[in-house]
Amino acid sequence: MKNQKAFGYFIAAISVFFWGITFVCTKYLLRDFTSLEILFYRFIAAYLGLWIIRPKLIKIAPRDNLLFALAGLAGVVLYQLTENIAIHFTNASNVSVIVSICPLFTAIISQIFLKEKHLSLWFIIGFIISITGVTLVCLNGNTTLEFNPKGDFLALLAGICWGFYSMLISVANRRNYDPVCSTRRIFFFSVLMMIPLSFGGWLVSSNGADGAEFLQSLYFTFDKTINASRFSNPLNWAYLLFLGVVANGFCFAMWNKACKICGTVKINCGLYLIPVVTIIFAFFTLGEKITLLGAAGALITIIGLFISEKKTNQTNLE
Repeated sequence: MKNQKAFGYFIAAISVFFWGITFVCTKYLLRDFTSLEILFYRFIAAYLGLWIIRPKLIKIAPRDNLLFALAGLAGVVLYQLTENIAIHFTNASNVSVIVSICPLFTAIISQIFLKEKHLSLWFIIGFIISITGVTLVCLNGNTTLEFNPKGDFLALLAGICWGFYSMLISVANRRNYDPVCSTRRIFFFSVLMMIPLSFGGWLVSSNGADGAEFLQSLYFTFDKTINASRFSNPLNWAYLLFLGVVANGFCFAMWNKACKICGTVKINCGLYLIPVVTIIFAFFTLGEKITLLGAAGALITIIGLFISEKKTNQTNLE
């Protein structure tokens, strides 16, 4: 049992490391692709990659297809899309820190819908400290104390969506499906849901509407010249494949497996370390500054998150 739990923590740590890098990759790709395009291409790659890893079908109860579809809606379409759009409006470090409060929403949602007792005095204290840290991060660490409400609010919304995804994964894990195959099924429904989303952005962009940045983030381009230019860039291919095959296919399957072994709420505390990875990589690759106020906010957020787990991590979501 100890070896199995150690393995669960190990694969969760790998996922956290790679997910920390994804914010930087997405920020780079947004120079040539819209948010929905990035999401669509990376999950197509992830879906195909999971077929290569596990080329077999599993029998799924018809009612569980709804469960996987809802998980795809919450954890892929809504979470990933709002996160990608948030990065478009603000820097990668900001988004990673704000999204790191996902475990708090996971605990709250699990208690409300699954009747799991995770809320405690320590949780509330940690939550207040974390929100204080997030507020400092939202100020972007500059002397004028300006912040971008669009990007920061969307990042917060992404965290809430991940909380619902984690709850749904907890329920799915009780069905004892193969983690790779169940993750692949989630991605299948996710890709289907992305197709109608592209029409909204297409209508806005084709009509030349102004002030509809959110819908324009859903735009798909089929212009041969534009596609030839952006797909001829080897870095674009490298980042898309990394996001799809590694960060999505490989890491989502490992994360779901880790949740099954160690418990969803307990494993989700590993998300606290994502901002550390992102801030370091963003500093070296994107030139994002690590300001004193921003660093203090990130540190306060992480401290608050660990305090909130003082009681929470004693209860396990099987």
